[in-house]
Amino acid sequence: MGRPDGIRVRDEVPMYYLMPQFMTERHDAMNMITVDIPVEPLRQYMNAQRRQGRHISHMALIMTAYAHVAGQFPSLNRFIVNRRIYQHKDFKISLVVLRPGEGPNSNTMGKLVFTPEDTVFDVQRKIDEYVEKNSSTAKEDENGLDKLMRVFCRIGGLMNVVGWLLRFGDRHGLLPQALLDVSPFHASALMTNLASIRTNHIYHHVYDFGTTSIAIAIGNMRDVAKRGKGGAPEVIRCIPLGVVMDERVASGHYFALAFARLKDMLAHPECLEQPADLSERV
Repeated sequence: MGRPDGIRVRDEVPMYYLMPQFMTERHDAMNMITVDIPVEPLRQYMNAQRRQGRHISHMALIMTAYAHVAGQFPSLNRFIVNRRIYQHKDFKISLVVLRPGEGPNSNTMGKLVFTPEDTVFDVQRKIDEYVEKNSSTAKEDENGLDKLMRVFCRIGGLMNVVGWLLRFGDRHGLLPQALLDVSPFHASALMTNLASIRTNHIYHHVYDFGTTSIAIAIGNMRDVAKRGKGGAPEVIRCIPLGVVMDERVASGHYFALAFARLKDMLAHPECLEQPADLSERV
């Protein structure tokens, strides 16, 4: 049976079909790295845009670069459910938003949808609209996930049954599209900006439920020692990304190439003003 959110991958090398048989859950296959993004090119670009009357955030630059990289490295947009490999039919990023005035635990999650044609200006607009919509504390402004959770919480003693049904439906591709549309667990990637609450980057777990194979946590800026010209050490101000990956969707070499491309794009952020160059697909 097919899935409404993915296309079965049937043309990979045998190793990728064997790995899910031995690492049956996403948490079995978590690999974690830190990717340090030099701040100076981003700062210069953001200042130049500000002089033109445009606001561009670090989050928009990183999110745009990742969306472009995922277009060029399509295996990043794969997921594994029930030991089968699928390609997402679209590209969505789940995002965590802290609601003001409701205490430290008052956050919500939702998704942004991207296309290869999106530029950094499109992404910034989508982020602004998303944050404005999801920062409201009024019930009538709740997003789809909040409304769904409110309904489930009223069920009381049936919650365990509902949880089992959701897991079973997800494993067998039976969840309705309306539920998949609001579920933050069914996305191409999860991003959270911990720097917005003055917190260091973490390695955010990937969920066994759903289809999200990669989690990226943006942390406080930090100084990173690098080998400079002539071998002399130098200290570079960087934004650290804590990245957690399901290694069953791609090889370590593939991930390394993808994140090297991400760093190269963010070293030249003006390239993000154009749509993704899909002629460089790997």
